Amino acid sequence: MARVAFIGLGVMGFPMAGHIAKAGHDVTVYNRTSAKATEWVAKHGGKSAATPREAAQGCDFVFSCVGNDDDLRSVTTGLDGAFASMKPGAIFIDNTTASALVARELAAAADEAGFGFLDAPVSGGQAGAENGVLTVMVGGDAAIFEKAKPVIDCYARMVGLMGASGAGQLTKMVNQICIAGLVQGLSEGIHFAQNAGLDVEKVIEVISKGAAGSWQMENRHKTMNAGKYDHGFAVDWMRKDLDIVLSEARANGSTLPVTALVDQFYAEVQAMGGNRWDTSSLLARLKRK
Repeated sequence: MARVAFIGLGVMGFPMAGHIAKAGHDVTVYNRTSAKATEWVAKHGGKSAATPREAAQGCDFVFSCVGNDDDLRSVTTGLDGAFASMKPGAIFIDNTTASALVARELAAAADEAGFGFLDAPVSGGQAGAENGVLTVMVGGDAAIFEKAKPVIDCYARMVGLMGASGAGQLTKMVNQICIAGLVQGLSEGIHFAQNAGLDVEKVIEVISKGAAGSWQMENRHKTMNAGKYDHGFAVDWMRKDLDIVLSEARANGSTLPVTALVDQFYAEVQAMGGNRWDTSSLLARLKRK
């Protein structure tokens, strides 16, 4: 069993770190709000550290799952960041959804310091994290990936190496592009069915078995039909992700008209007070009077 540090105990990181501990690894956690780290240790054992640097000391693998590029730089190369204490040959695995730029930047810094770095954003939401069935999209060196995969497997059902550093983040961008269009389409379909006087449950039961079927349809239609948006991936987080997507698209010459439009729809949901609603709340925007 390995010595592992996990930095960032939000709705995703808390259960992900828990799965690593349940697999028998020796886990040290760090969270900006120390009360969360204390809660995690009470539930899963292990220990907490006062700084990322302290958490990473002597560890074989260090994971992070934080908010954005700036947060990631803070816990890695910032004051008391984990990179300052990473031992030679150790591996840093970042599960944050961040830019490909910061992934490449940190991979270069890690390589210069003599340890490995993988950008490994995840998909599957809070439920996927809690159930240990996330999809993990990884960028980095193949040999480093093979060493880290058994630990990543603790919280995942699908782990794929997508290419060199940054490829994991780019793949997550593709994931978010596809989700944006799917959720808007599902919202419009349910909105139409409701206004047409159809039984939404019966409609979804039939069409979900055909070409229109999707994970979003199977897992979100009931709560959407009931007007409940208090679970899953928050609108604020989705807007952060789509900002990264659209910035990368401008850089690589991609045309993403639907994604850009849905991003603006999410801005309208925020204006409605839906910052912490989940992403299926696009339906609420259609139903406003």
